[in-house]
Amino acid sequence: MDDDKPIMEQATDAIGGAAEATGDAIKAAVRKVRRAAKRVAKKVTAKKAKKAAKKAYKKTPKKAVKKAPKKQAKKKSKR
Repeated sequence: MDDDKPIMEQATDAIGGAAEATGDAIKAAVRKVRRAAKRVAKKVTAKKAKKAAKKAYKKTPKKAVKKAPKKQAKKKSKR
């Protein structure tokens, strides 16, 4: 510590420096968390898209097979 500065000024400087360092650390941590969240979101959305595509692919042939007899029955009943 400097003997030239009064004790109050030294304490104020020390507290101010600590506050700045804490703020910088928080900002860095927030940046890291945001980046990680973006990465996770990209992975999750990609997986969900793949699952949705698979489900759609699986459902469409089944639905068409199920609906075909019903449609034919309706056509016959209208005649």
